[in-house]
Amino acid sequence: MADDPLPILPEVRLVKPGETHRLCRCGHSAEMPNCTPDCQQSLELRPEREQRLLLCRCSRSANLPYCDGSHSPPATGLADKWRRFFSGR
Repeated sequence: MADDPLPILPEVRLVKPGETHRLCRCGHSAEMPNCTPDCQQSLELRPEREQRLLLCRCSRSANLPYCDGSHSPPATGLADKWRRFFSGR
């Protein structure tokens, strides 16, 4: 259990009106969740209100650039679910 690699957790980002964010939707960016200016698949986000976004950093989400929890393997039993709940993983 001590040798388990730590998951790459999502980024919680506060976005505000007037800002522009280029977010990765292809999962190939080295700077997840940010995207390079030359990528054709990037999402250019210009928020209209202040809000927090949960952004994927592991590239496994089916809903890029947003996190869908894919970074965390499913807990198979009740003991695993409780362990995950109390350890925060």
